[in-house]
Amino acid sequence: MLGLRRPPVSEATKRRPDGSDSESGLRMPPDLAVERVVVHPLVLLSVVDHFNRIGKVGNQKRVVGVLLGSWQKKILDVSNSFAVPFDEDDKDDSVWFLDHDYLENMYGMFKKVNARERIVGWYHTGPKLHKNDIAINELMKRYCSNSVLVIIDVKPKDLGLPTEAYISVEEVHDDGTPTSKTFEHVTSEIGAEEAEEVGVEHLLRDIKDTTVGTLSQRITNQVHGLKGLNSKLLDIRGYLERVALGKLPINHQIIYQLQDVFNLLPDVNLQEFVKAFYLKTNDQMVVVYLASLIRSVVALHNLINNKIANRDAEKKEGQEKEESKKERKDEKDKDKEKDKDKEKEKEKEKGSSESKKEEGKKEKK
Repeated sequence: MLGLRRPPVSEATKRRPDGSDSESGLRMPPDLAVERVVVHPLVLLSVVDHFNRIGKVGNQKRVVGVLLGSWQKKILDVSNSFAVPFDEDDKDDSVWFLDHDYLENMYGMFKKVNARERIVGWYHTGPKLHKNDIAINELMKRYCSNSVLVIIDVKPKDLGLPTEAYISVEEVHDDGTPTSKTFEHVTSEIGAEEAEEVGVEHLLRDIKDTTVGTLSQRITNQVHGLKGLNSKLLDIRGYLERVALGKLPINHQIIYQLQDVFNLLPDVNLQEFVKAFYLKTNDQMVVVYLASLIRSVVALHNLINNKIANRDAEKKEGQEKEESKKERKDEKDKDKEKDKDKEKEKEKEKGSSESKKEEGKKEKK
C-alpha cells in the first residue's frame, strides 16, 4: 500500500535503520539512511519552467523529471535537474510511461558537462503521492540504488516550503506476509551557494508587478511574514504542550534551539530599549503626519483645479451655445431674404406677362 503509515507494534517487526529492529516497522539498508535533502533554487526554477511549458500545450497533469546532485555523508544535495517525457492513465494507475531512453541520453550529456552531478532521484509536481510512485521509483533505482523522491508543489496554497522528500523502505510484518514497499518522509530544505543566492536576488529584482505599488508590496510581504510567524509559533506551542502533557518525549536538541531563539529576543524592560523604541516610533509618526499633510494639500490642489476646469468648461459651453444661436439667426435671416427675392422675381414676371398681353391686344385692334 502506498503512503505514509506506521503499522501497530503487534503487526510489524521492529527494525532499526541498519536492518535490525526499529520502532517504525520499516527496514532500510545502511547506505539508504538520509537525514536531510537540500534542494537548490535552480531545481525549483527548472521544475516550474517544465510545468509551465507542459501546461501551455494543454496538459494540466503532473510532470516528472530526474534529480542530479551529490551525497555528503547523510545529506543529499540536489543541485540540478532535467525533465523526462512522462504520461499516465487517469483511470488506471498501473498504466504509465517514462521514456528511459531519453533519460539515459540526457544524463550522458549532463555527465559530460559536470561529472560530479549524478542521478540521486526523481521529482514530480504532485502535489501528493500517487499509487504508481512506488513502481516509478523502482525504475529509477536502475540508475540510483538510493533513489529519493521529491514532490515539488508548483502551486502552493499554504505558506511553507514547496518541497516534500521521501525514500523507499520495506515494511516487514510478523504475520508471515511478504514485505511491501512504502515511502517514509525525509526532512527537506531549500539551500543555495553564494553565487546562486546572488542570481536569485537579481532575478527577483527584475520581476516587476505593474499592478501593485511598492508600498502595497511591502505591506503584503509583511502580512505574509506575520502569518507564517504566527503559524510557526502555534506549532511550537502545540509541541511544548504535548511534551508537558507527556504525549511526546523530550527532545533536548529542539529545546536548546528554542532556548537560543528566546535568547535572541530583546529585553523590553530595559530603559534604553524603551527610549529607542519611542524615538523610532516618533520618527515614523512624523513621517506619517507629513504624508497626511501632503495628501491633504494635494487633495485641495486637485479640488481647486477641478473647479477651475469646470468653470472654463461652462464658459466654453455657453459661448458655443451663443454662437450656435447666432448661426441659426443668420440662417433664418438669409432664408427670409431669399423668400423676399423670390417674391420680387415673381412680381416682375407677372408684370412682364401683363404688359405682353396688353401689347398683344393693341396689335389686334
